[in-house]
Amino acid sequence: MYNTIAKSYAAYITSKNQFWIKNPIKSQTKTLEFLIKKGKKTLFGQQHFFKDIRKYDEFKESIPVRDYEKFKIYINRLIAGESDIIWPGTPEYFCKTSGTTSGVKNIPIFKNAIKTHINSARDSILHYIVNTGDANFLNGKQIFIQGSPILKIKKGIKIGRLSGIVAHHVPFYLKSSRMPSWEVNCIDEWEEKINAIVEETINQNMTLISGIPPWVQMYFEKIIEKKGKKIGDVFKNFSLFIYGGVSFKPYKKIFDELIGRKVNSIEVYPASEGFFAFQDQLDSDSMLLLLNNHIYYEFIKTKDLLTGKNNYIALSDVKVGENYAFIISTSSGLWRYNIGDTIQFTELEPYRIVVTGRIKHFISAFGEHVIAKEVETTIREVSSKLKLRIREFTVAPQVTPESGLPFHEWFIEFDEINDNLEEIEALMDKIMQRQNIYYKDLVQGKILSPLRIMKIKKGGFNNYMKSIGKLGGQNKVPHLSNDRKIVNQLKKYIIRQ
Repeated sequence: MYNTIAKSYAAYITSKNQFWIKNPIKSQTKTLEFLIKKGKKTLFGQQHFFKDIRKYDEFKESIPVRDYEKFKIYINRLIAGESDIIWPGTPEYFCKTSGTTSGVKNIPIFKNAIKTHINSARDSILHYIVNTGDANFLNGKQIFIQGSPILKIKKGIKIGRLSGIVAHHVPFYLKSSRMPSWEVNCIDEWEEKINAIVEETINQNMTLISGIPPWVQMYFEKIIEKKGKKIGDVFKNFSLFIYGGVSFKPYKKIFDELIGRKVNSIEVYPASEGFFAFQDQLDSDSMLLLLNNHIYYEFIKTKDLLTGKNNYIALSDVKVGENYAFIISTSSGLWRYNIGDTIQFTELEPYRIVVTGRIKHFISAFGEHVIAKEVETTIREVSSKLKLRIREFTVAPQVTPESGLPFHEWFIEFDEINDNLEEIEALMDKIMQRQNIYYKDLVQGKILSPLRIMKIKKGGFNNYMKSIGKLGGQNKVPHLSNDRKIVNQLKKYIIRQ
């Protein structure tokens, strides 16, 4: 009976979603009109002449694009307790982020916006039910490996991590089957928490497991260590893995081996600033761009943004395959806000995307502009072809080697110690050259040497993350950077110099 109700509800919601899926530009136009109307009486709206804005061209002429640092002047006034600054009233929450680009950030979330987070997470599951006809995972236990739900309060506004905030809005129909318990979820120390989660779930009928891949991997490995069996044998009815935060591709091979059988997966794209997309097709890695969340999207080619050009475009003008920076205006008062992510469109009917990285996470020491998607694809392909199990990695340029030409240095933690580094390096460099013509020209033109690998001890990346206070939760290792701040700290965990 429960399955029947779930399937009926899924059919209703997914049918309702067809309006904005099939009418994307109309939906975006209405969203912009709604945002401008609500923002008119705010301080921000008055300063930027919202009363005179009628169309998109006027909107982008009136409001400059800002990142967090430039927008912080308004957020600080909200933190001080003022209202009607960027959106009517005061925020329900401040979402504290890990600060990969601007230090610690406090992102405001207003009451209406938190609903879009919950509804989007719900819809990702409902679309899955409609696509597969399978709702059996609702008969077991579901776990969402996340940060602590304990929230602080300042000036009447709750402050916490996104996953902790969302934990306060679990739908009633999932509360009885959701794990871990509230007490365990509130444990702040990550290693203590993951051990408690293992103890609480190891003998349960776990059917849905969700979280950032590297932390779910740690959970799986601890389960296997205790049970001596693959995850698919421990949790016989485990059928759905939901993930976000980082690309799953580099981790897929090791997950397949840890689970021991096929399990369906869904990628979701939530952020502190909004819930942007989810994977709506099992046979595609692309995610459906969500146009029902009171978010107005703008885009600019990454190369234009990095060279200071202002060629911003609306959704109607995007092209497949171009690398874009992502600009948003939201019902939490983030106006023309640069969240720092980059995406590519894979389809336009409907609009589907893949996340390609972060604006500040790239390597271009010599003009090669290598992005996260390229290094993650390289890891996935080399792992598959050479049957490697790679636990974690990051890449940085070595501009001043002791001898020879500069090169890209890949710090990799293998599951097993590998002696065939030359073979791995050669294949990886070949894959990188295939993907990035600028990198290929630099290597073949003798400006760069082919890439080199530094092997990291098992557990080295976790030890590094622990040392900087970012083990677990929503934290993740950046997979590439244009400086050596991360890799300099990883040197103590190198096996081979």
